[in-house]
Amino acid sequence: MGDAVERTDEEWRGLLAPERYEVLRRAATERPFSGEYVDCHDDGTYRCAACGTALFSSGSKFDSGSGWPSFTEPAVADAVELREDRSHHMVRVEVLCRACGSHLGHVFDDGPGDDAKRYCINSLALGFEGAAGTPPEA
Repeated sequence: MGDAVERTDEEWRGLLAPERYEVLRRAATERPFSGEYVDCHDDGTYRCAACGTALFSSGSKFDSGSGWPSFTEPAVADAVELREDRSHHMVRVEVLCRACGSHLGHVFDDGPGDDAKRYCINSLALGFEGAAGTPPEA
């Protein structure tokens, strides 16, 4: 992994749109089915909206019906950090960008495949880089 991205809270506020700041830096959650990448089926790479680190590949994306982009695994295992989250009277596993510490979403054990992982990620936490030569979705 590359170098850690360290910024003050004031710097993050200045760099991120308010709704992105709330998700990425304050662990908010966007409303289900409201995110720009829920129905994106283009080939490419999903990156951290805060620092640009490659996080997930379109090849691991699937329709979970949850209302958030869902992935079976990170593009590179070391790109994300997992941490216990006991907020909102629940016990969950939070997914963070390892490079900048931004909140991405949560991972659950109800996905497809051998590992049964569902990385449930906020669209606001992501940027998308389409594969070379692939036209954007209409």
